[in-house]
Amino acid sequence: MRALIKHHAGPELQLVTDRPRPEPGPRDVLIRVTHAGICGTDRHIWEWDEWSAGRVPVGIVTGHEFVGVIEAIGSAVTKYEPGLRVSAEGHTTAGVDFNSRTGNAHIASDTKIIGIDRDGCFADYVCVPEDNVWPVHDEIPDKFAAILDPLGNAVHTVMAAGVSAKSVLISGVGIIGLMAVTVARAAGASRIFCTDINPPRLALAKKLGAIEAYDAREGAGWIKDVRAQCRGEGVDVLLEMSGADAAFSQGFKALRNGGTAALLGLPAKQVTFDFNENIIFKGCKVLGINGRKMFETWYQMEELLLSRRLDLDDIVTHEFPIEDYKTAFETMISGEGIKVLMRM
Repeated sequence: MRALIKHHAGPELQLVTDRPRPEPGPRDVLIRVTHAGICGTDRHIWEWDEWSAGRVPVGIVTGHEFVGVIEAIGSAVTKYEPGLRVSAEGHTTAGVDFNSRTGNAHIASDTKIIGIDRDGCFADYVCVPEDNVWPVHDEIPDKFAAILDPLGNAVHTVMAAGVSAKSVLISGVGIIGLMAVTVARAAGASRIFCTDINPPRLALAKKLGAIEAYDAREGAGWIKDVRAQCRGEGVDVLLEMSGADAAFSQGFKALRNGGTAALLGLPAKQVTFDFNENIIFKGCKVLGINGRKMFETWYQMEELLLSRRLDLDDIVTHEFPIEDYKTAFETMISGEGIKVLMRM
């Protein structure tokens, strides 16, 4: 089969045509991939930064966002049959540790991620455990079904923070931050403010529902403006999606005392942060967000998509055949594209 692999300990990926098709085990499902999304993690692997060099094995098939059709099932699979259109949760676990058995399998101690710890979906076929398969509703188009993984990150962050009837600041409007804007609006946020350093993304955030979108490079004046619009106290909820050092400090300054901060952004290095002023004396609630809840978030995503209250058309910007994978990655990395898909 065709597959994009990390062919050496260095930048870029390589498209091969002779990768053996995976064989499903007794409880595995073999899926013929039709569309796959490129995400920030794939960019790290493409660029071969310090994180990916220390985590990703050379030779692996990359990619973890996809939609496809079941091609074959293992001998012990009972839930699904070939021909069904599906996506899948990319975090796999044996389901036996404390978190897996208490409703928090998304942070299980034995988690393995497709495209990072095991072969992924940038290929004609991918093999996943039966329990990870998610049947895709007929009314959800492929271009959205292929990005349920990152959409789930946005939905998990928004829902964990409880944004209904609350003012919200989203710091960082990259792919998932933009998704968070439309999710927060659909979830009933009263007013949404955004910050970033990318003017076109800020403009799109306003189109998606933010009432104000500030360029964080223009100083801290925007913090005073946000606080002034929120009773002089600050926003009820901070959704930190950027991982930028300055964004943490600025975001907490804009958060009211007793507010809630949900942190999804991953800093590239250790951040400098006033723990006393921003958390203890502020008396706020801080939530660390990782991935998607298995499978509560997936049900929430499906309902939001079927409600047609999510605006994702301006976020999914490009689609390329897998043969044009270099152009696809260049389009994503340059910022010309927001969410870029590859078609198998």
